[in-house]
Amino acid sequence: MASILFVIPALAVLAPLIARGLSRWVRIPIVVFELLLGIVVGPSLLGWAEPSEFTSTLADLGLAMLFFLAGNEIQVQALRGRGGRRAASGWLISLLVGFGIGWIVAPGETAVIIAIALSSTALGTIMPILRDAGEMHTPFGASISAVGAIGEFGPLLAISIFLGTRDLGLATAVVALFIVIAAIAIWLSIRLPQGAMHRFVSSTLHSSGQFGVRVVFMILTALLALSIFLGLDMLLGAFVAGVVWRLMMRDADETDQQAVESKLEGIAFGFLVPVFFVFTGVTFDLHSLLADPVLFAFVPAVLVVLLLVRGIPSTLAAPPGASWRDRTAVGLLGATGLPIIVAVTAIGVEEGILASAAQAVLVGAGMLSVLILPLTAMAVRNRAAAASALRSAVKEDA
Repeated sequence: MASILFVIPALAVLAPLIARGLSRWVRIPIVVFELLLGIVVGPSLLGWAEPSEFTSTLADLGLAMLFFLAGNEIQVQALRGRGGRRAASGWLISLLVGFGIGWIVAPGETAVIIAIALSSTALGTIMPILRDAGEMHTPFGASISAVGAIGEFGPLLAISIFLGTRDLGLATAVVALFIVIAAIAIWLSIRLPQGAMHRFVSSTLHSSGQFGVRVVFMILTALLALSIFLGLDMLLGAFVAGVVWRLMMRDADETDQQAVESKLEGIAFGFLVPVFFVFTGVTFDLHSLLADPVLFAFVPAVLVVLLLVRGIPSTLAAPPGASWRDRTAVGLLGATGLPIIVAVTAIGVEEGILASAAQAVLVGAGMLSVLILPLTAMAVRNRAAAASALRSAVKEDA
């Protein structure tokens, strides 16, 4: 265990350095390097790091924080009206088409795992990219927020209903109970007076009290515990916790909001989330892919399937009047998936439903999606913005 405790922090430091060094030529998400470095030092290649129970627990916390931040990034207004309805419709289409493909490949519970994996969107991964590009509060960013929110929350519900130990009817009832409790928590976060809390958060921002951060972890652990108690996927609780916290802080001073979010992002992206991605790389079954060239060839093929199953339906949520370039960018970002793919395939392997080799193929396709699709999407989006600016300039000259 001592080796992996040293190796993971070292790789977490190395990943942003590599990303920064390459940024003058190409902007690649840091998570790609964290995954690749984990594979390099893991049992599949160098063998410098072996999975341990302690690092597995830290990785689970990192995944929970990633989903908390995804919930916290949601623009609730983007889920209302046309955008939310179209995002939900697109996800349902993805789920049904994914299930059909899964049933053809492997009938039974394996088809459910494939459907959930193919219908997911990595909101927590693409939101930092949108924020860095200044797209968070644009119509384009709102549509991606809706697609990503549904593309993470929907699969979590599906995991809890279809992959639990209960029968379908009981599982649905338990999920309904969780939704009711979550709705009450969200209602309270909106209705309760928060002026005193906001003032206390502000007064402890630069002291040892750190009330805002402590409240976040209280909400997060409470909803994680509720999810586990009800036998649901803990990521469901983490996601809802992010939504609750965002609503609790919605009326706080913007400077205070940014200060608390900065601290949370420091804990998440500076510590826990890198552990999750590096650990995922360490546990990645590269041997299975290298041992069978056909399996290796399936990885890019599954990426194409992701684009068809998840990317095309995601374009339904594109802003009204969006150009074909913007719709393409929405589809590419909608098809970007990894955390849900890792989570659902891990459940499948643990339950004996999915073979380790099949997990490697799906996770490998998820890695490729994170590596290729956001970069391509933002390039297409920038061209769309440039074309729009050129048209406006021509109209002004005319």
